[in-house]
Amino acid sequence: MSGENRKLRSQEWWNRTDYYSYSRRAWLRSEGFVADAFDGKPVIGICNSWSELNNCNVHLRAVAEAVKRGVWTAGGFPLEFPTISLGEMFMRPTAMMFRNLMAMDVEESIRANPIDAVVLLCGCDKTTPAQLMGAASADIPAIVVPGGPMLSGQWRDRKLGAGTDGRKLFDLFRAGKLTEEEWSEVEGGIARSAGHCTVMGTASTMTSLAEALGMTLPGCANIPAVDSRRYTMAELSGRRAVEMAREDLRPSRILNREAFDNAITVDMAIGGSTNAVVHLIAIAGRLGIELPLEKFDEISRRTPCIANVKPSGEYLMEDFFQAGGVTAVIRDILPLLQGDALTVNGRTLAENVADAECFRREVILPTSQPLYPEGGTIVLRGNLAPDGAVLKQTAASPELLKHRGPAYVFESHEQMHREIDRDDLPVTPETVLVLKNAGPKGGPGFPEWGQIPMPRVLLKQGVKDVVRISDARMSGTSFGTVVLHIAPESAIGGPLAAVQTGDPIELNVPNRSLSLLVPADQIEKRLAERKSEPAHFERGYGRLFIENVLQANEGCDFGFLRKAAPSPS
Repeated sequence: MSGENRKLRSQEWWNRTDYYSYSRRAWLRSEGFVADAFDGKPVIGICNSWSELNNCNVHLRAVAEAVKRGVWTAGGFPLEFPTISLGEMFMRPTAMMFRNLMAMDVEESIRANPIDAVVLLCGCDKTTPAQLMGAASADIPAIVVPGGPMLSGQWRDRKLGAGTDGRKLFDLFRAGKLTEEEWSEVEGGIARSAGHCTVMGTASTMTSLAEALGMTLPGCANIPAVDSRRYTMAELSGRRAVEMAREDLRPSRILNREAFDNAITVDMAIGGSTNAVVHLIAIAGRLGIELPLEKFDEISRRTPCIANVKPSGEYLMEDFFQAGGVTAVIRDILPLLQGDALTVNGRTLAENVADAECFRREVILPTSQPLYPEGGTIVLRGNLAPDGAVLKQTAASPELLKHRGPAYVFESHEQMHREIDRDDLPVTPETVLVLKNAGPKGGPGFPEWGQIPMPRVLLKQGVKDVVRISDARMSGTSFGTVVLHIAPESAIGGPLAAVQTGDPIELNVPNRSLSLLVPADQIEKRLAERKSEPAHFERGYGRLFIENVLQANEGCDFGFLRKAAPSPS
């Protein structure tokens, strides 16, 4: 059946002859629409995660207006609707706890309403994966329009990347090397506009991977939030959404195993956030596609990191966009990708990047001279992480990638905050800092506590990095030799719960291993004697989360939201 003649999903709501169809038309006309505004036209939902509590997404009202222009131009009927918005800076205990809630909000808002296609407006860290998860489950035609990165920060003569440089300067302030006035100047200039962080943090990573997955128009991911081209791309996406509704081009046709392999490969090439591992597993799980951690490490070993962008490299997202953005990266690593993967514009990934160019080779390095010979993220295993852990090797200290040292254990985030600035904290550059009870259930919500602050006593000695391990996540803007996502987590009796201060721990990145050098029977004895922590929540969404959240290596979705994997033929 041709796209023009295909029966639209929305017609089930108001193209019948019963009373309820009449009522629905009447109620929509109460908004001031003329009678034929929606008669036979594809209804395009604009899923807007705008919020004044989320600076990353605060400009999405204007982006939505540009999408509407495109929808009207193409002969569609746009209807904007809100969902919850996950602002990384403000939400407690962590925005990650509410990613699944937003995904449910997106899915049910799409499914319950007369929508033929949906445009997903996102930006901040968790809003992009939450919308992709919800759209994948609802499975009507969908296209992503990210909000884009903010302007580069500025302090005196220095360009600053929000998050990455903020942490470095705050350590100088903690060590007494910046004055109160200087720190106030940094605060006033590090985030100069709407938009998400201007480094290769989780937000930039996930919007780039939305393009790599084929869910955005080519060139869409990295346009700065305040650039007029952001609105041009939004209008073009609105036009394309109308065509997708007529073609019935659904996420299930685009988000296949090849698309996820492509996304993982691009993630490794751009030195993406470690959080991408959790989010990609969760999105794939909505489609019944298993992404084992071994897949990430396998792809990492064969993929060079070529994006010279903080926190792994030197430049910021404005520079990355000017250099050609993720489209240029895809073009450079195309031999490593499934180029025939379908994308939302109906063309293949290879076709979309055929004419892409790199304009600044100091920002996007050639594959023959990469920033790092392997991908940004690696997977570790061992008796401390039998179900896996991750480390961002491109943001780590090379001299610490093979390290053995005694543990100093923080049993909780609160203990860590009480002690980290103690001038008598008994730590040395060889110490391995360990944080427990910071995983999906223990945090609760899998907070970004994994980049344990450098102890002030070591900062005063000029020490800039030590090995840090936890069952937490860390911000994609963070850096250092930080082992994350240890699974199973300590709160449910994972081996991390057995670590005591003074225990020797060995990290060996070349061997992909993380080991607690304590006899196995001693580890078992300690775990058998551990006391369970009381439940964090007695009711509400918190209780739903704690009772149903999966572990880090499974994507931290709720088990009941995942689609069953197809049986092997």
